[in-house]
Amino acid sequence: MKMRKWGILAVVLVLVAILALYPLDMYISRPGGAYNLEPLVEVEGGDSDDRGTFSLMTIAIGKATPITYAFSFVSDKMKLMPATKVRRHGESDEEYSVRQKKLMTDSKIHAISVAFDKTGLPMERIFKGVYVAGVIPNGAADEKLQIGDLIGSIDKKKLSSAEQFMDEISAKEEGAEISLQVKRGDQELTIPLQLKKLPGTDQRIGLGIQFEEQIELQTEPKVDIFTEDIGGPSAGLMFTLELMNRLLDEDLTKGYNIAGTGEMLEDGSVGRIGGIDFKVIAADRQDIEIFFAPDDDLPEEVKKKNPQLVSNYEEAKATAEKIGTKMKIVPVKTVDDALRYLEQLEEK
Repeated sequence: MKMRKWGILAVVLVLVAILALYPLDMYISRPGGAYNLEPLVEVEGGDSDDRGTFSLMTIAIGKATPITYAFSFVSDKMKLMPATKVRRHGESDEEYSVRQKKLMTDSKIHAISVAFDKTGLPMERIFKGVYVAGVIPNGAADEKLQIGDLIGSIDKKKLSSAEQFMDEISAKEEGAEISLQVKRGDQELTIPLQLKKLPGTDQRIGLGIQFEEQIELQTEPKVDIFTEDIGGPSAGLMFTLELMNRLLDEDLTKGYNIAGTGEMLEDGSVGRIGGIDFKVIAADRQDIEIFFAPDDDLPEEVKKKNPQLVSNYEEAKATAEKIGTKMKIVPVKTVDDALRYLEQLEEK
């Protein structure tokens, strides 16, 4: 009898473990946290006596389990997301992680570029190579290159631009043998491959990759942004404001705890992001007083297909009203909108 009870208990424990831990091919998002940017942004000789703070916001995303799947239907603090809303078609979890880190890298580059442009300080763009953003199945690079690889040379000829890369490849014929000098993590590799027609085309010859330019900025003064395991592009606006606050003698915060979200684009525009409702909830929990939200314009064709879709600002404002926060939600289309608001803000 005693053994039978132990057997039943063991079965129950196994079932509980499965319900709690078994990963489903879908995701759960939750409110994350606010991260004060002062310790994450380093500016050589920069201003450091500001009274307020700028913070970036995060959401937590993880694989759903049977238990979290069930809870997502009764909790407004959890949202179920199909894998297609998180990962691209055919993208592995590892490739997704690499892509998120690249988005963060680009976000930092744009933030530094805009901050130095706005403050009129010197900056130089240095080409580092061609970043492999995707590998097309059955193309020349399939099973040769990986997402995240950085191509620096072709046949030991150092590249100086993405245009040169395209010219070098387009000048060659089908079947041509080339070698690529590639940085993969900490490894320096030479990868030989044979050019072939791009899948789905009759004439074009190429590697069969999606790529983009990888650059590094040299600035005066030197700056660095430490993001550890935070991924995605949504901290761009707040990085820009924190950098400007450290580059200038004035205190842009006026003594307030300020957070926000939005991708920083190269022209200073603030791009739409996901999960802004949970970011508002997280900001309220951590006593943020002012929250910048992208006031994005949705194209008419998008509105017709998704009539329930609203701008980031509208969703943020609705969430703030729902939770009854005193936090001020401020719409911004550009970094200049945020700067104008801060300029008119009374000292705390």
